[in-house]
Amino acid sequence: MSLPFAIIDVFAASPLAGNPLAVVQGGDELPDDTLAAIAGEFNLVETTFVLQATLPGATRRLRSFTAAGHEVFGAGGHNSLGAWLWLAQSGRLELKERRTDFTQEIGGQLFPLSIDATPGQPIRVTMAQSPARWGSQVEDLAGLAASLGLAPDTVNGDGPPIQVVDTGAGHLMVALRDREAVDAARPDVDALGAILRQSGAEGCYVFSLDPPSVETLAYARFFNPTMGIGEDPATGTAAGPLAAHLVHHGFASPERVVIEQGTKLGRPSLIEVEIDGLAVRISASGVIAAEGKLWL
Repeated sequence: MSLPFAIIDVFAASPLAGNPLAVVQGGDELPDDTLAAIAGEFNLVETTFVLQATLPGATRRLRSFTAAGHEVFGAGGHNSLGAWLWLAQSGRLELKERRTDFTQEIGGQLFPLSIDATPGQPIRVTMAQSPARWGSQVEDLAGLAASLGLAPDTVNGDGPPIQVVDTGAGHLMVALRDREAVDAARPDVDALGAILRQSGAEGCYVFSLDPPSVETLAYARFFNPTMGIGEDPATGTAAGPLAAHLVHHGFASPERVVIEQGTKLGRPSLIEVEIDGLAVRISASGVIAAEGKLWL
């Protein structure tokens, strides 16, 4: 059998930037270990399978796996944004000239999204994440800094609390002194993984509030040793919590928070988030970089 696939660069305006995602159409009948093996074959941060919906009201069902074989849930990450960008750009959806609303099924839950197909503009997908929730704080900042390969004084005590924030996935938000400290981070996978597990977090989002552009508020990198991900070039499920965290503590206005990520990896990405109370919405455009067939 063969299945069509594409590689789409999410949070990018041109190919070979942003966060590359493998999207496979079909595979409903394949067992989980085969889906995980396909994700390993692509060896990208995540691979998303676009499947037939099983819940009433859903347009499509999505399942996403990391290259290490872990299934990923929740909406508003590049794995779901990229799948809908591909569906829209490849003509697999009926779109109005401006906003069209859809519903996606992920992990037995329904999540709304909208697609803006304004003529002359890049197609843009916007979706809601779960309402922001705040979890545990990390008090041992010296130990945390050491796990990131940094000196203790690089953790910014004047920034928002070093805390787990969840808008669908719980990640540890770590404010660092400046952009140079963010770029200097070299995590000890075992030490950082232990801190994340102890705090109830999945990944670690290090950031500073001195980005190189006036259009962006934060400069960030994402590490997720608990899911076998060394570094991710653009992480919607971490950008949403960070934007909520910054707004909650008075470091940002809620209308529009733009976060730069991926620059250190040579995959520059801009992630746009809107906050309304506890509600979090994330938007992305992207480009199809490759298409083909997967033979099984």
